Amino acid sequence: MQKNNVRKGTMMNRPDAAEMILVLDFGGQYNQLIARRVRENHVYCEVHPHTLSVERIRELAPRGIILTGGPNSVYGEKTVTASKELFMLGIPVLGICYGAQLIAYLCGGHVEPAPTSEYGRTEVEVVDADSPLFEGIPRMNVCWMSHTDYISGLPNGFHVTAQTPVCPIAAMENPAERLYAVQFHPEVMHTEHGAEMLRSFIYRVCGCTGTWRMDSFVQTAIEELRQKIGRGRALCALSGGVDSSVAAVLLSKAIGSQLTCVFVDHGLLRKNEGDEVEAVFGRDGVYDVNFIRINARDRFYARLKGVTEPEQKRKIIGEEFIRVFEEAAHEIGAVDFLVQGTIYPDVIESGLGKSAVIKSHHNVGGLPDHVDFKEIVEPLRLLFKDEVRAAGRELGIPDYLVDRQPFPGPGLGIRIIGEVTEEKVHIVQEADAIYREEIEKAGIRRNLGQYFAALTNMRSVGVMGDGRTYDYAIALRAVETSDFMTAESAQLPWELLAHVTTRIVNEVRGVNRVLYDCTGKPPGTIEFE
Repeated sequence: MQKNNVRKGTMMNRPDAAEMILVLDFGGQYNQLIARRVRENHVYCEVHPHTLSVERIRELAPRGIILTGGPNSVYGEKTVTASKELFMLGIPVLGICYGAQLIAYLCGGHVEPAPTSEYGRTEVEVVDADSPLFEGIPRMNVCWMSHTDYISGLPNGFHVTAQTPVCPIAAMENPAERLYAVQFHPEVMHTEHGAEMLRSFIYRVCGCTGTWRMDSFVQTAIEELRQKIGRGRALCALSGGVDSSVAAVLLSKAIGSQLTCVFVDHGLLRKNEGDEVEAVFGRDGVYDVNFIRINARDRFYARLKGVTEPEQKRKIIGEEFIRVFEEAAHEIGAVDFLVQGTIYPDVIESGLGKSAVIKSHHNVGGLPDHVDFKEIVEPLRLLFKDEVRAAGRELGIPDYLVDRQPFPGPGLGIRIIGEVTEEKVHIVQEADAIYREEIEKAGIRRNLGQYFAALTNMRSVGVMGDGRTYDYAIALRAVETSDFMTAESAQLPWELLAHVTTRIVNEVRGVNRVLYDCTGKPPGTIEFE
């Protein structure tokens, strides 16, 4: 089998180009969230680097173009820019933050350092109620700002549509040329009426009709997979989580017995999780698939011994996964395709676009340079988590699987701060099981995007049974989120936290302290490492 260092098979069925919104990425952290917000309106959206040629944009023929935020200055030495021809295509353009400043700069306006920077929630005044972006929006509303530069002078043909006390051009537009710009971020949930503003751009300005649905994605993806794989054989890297489970069922519908699902028990799973996965996909499970379970915990523990740096742990786990899959493929016979449940947040956080690397995901940035498969197929690569769940429901996957708590591929390896040992794995497994059990009993599971226990690397003095202890601290995490790109820490009932704390300290040997993480995303991430 020929080795290949090129990722192929990035699949996503594209609907009629007339219903596509194009997002040009200038390096901001919210860029994929913009695409998510567009899709919430049943309009397909693609994210491309800002270097995408005008000729290619003409070929894509989008209904509208959105220019994202970014960390640079439009007038700086390291500026990233676009061609002025972009504004001559007759396609509506919306610039957000850096994108707004770029429109101003390229159209002859002025951008300079702001006398006063604005960060976070900011009250914005709409000064043109006739603007299609602000129709029906209250005159005073809260928006999310994050900028050190500002537009100090309007380009010809533009007028101001919104302002703040320190940002006189918080929004502007040139309706004749169908160019719109906002200094704030309408895509984040902190902007009170941001979803309405984006919807107005999509429907009122761009004239979209909203025809993209998940059922059409599923049908087209199955057909694409069938054509791509043909008579070949595929190996699905199955973790038992939502993403890989949906990918496995999608492939099963497409190629049936040509698919083998390989579940690698790397010893970093939640309590009893290996048996639960086998119960669903194994011989007596819900789905009729070829299923192989591999116990590889010893080799993963050996590779992780003495390793404390998070990115190194992720890359070790990612490479070891691939090696196990390669060995399994050789035992099965000729396998051309490796199928993974990679989703959009994995891609953006691994920094494969223009945005900064937040953390390497084991199945994206954590992959080794060479893999012994003809192609890597990722049918969910451009979907967000809630879209994956919707696809799962279209495929008939039971709710208890579709709504399952997200679990990272590196597993507890990134919920253990510092070196991973078998003892630490046992501690966090037991604490996490107690936490999840009590969340379930409290009846609040469906209100939470994700919740788990992690093991800190901190040990502290405690008193238990009139004796001194020097044990670990467990950190509990629970967040509310719809897309996993941003999240708020959940305000759990104090009585619940107190009960969970008592149980963990009493029942889990090696723990004498429990902490609750109140950090949102940003500035934190949902996982610890």
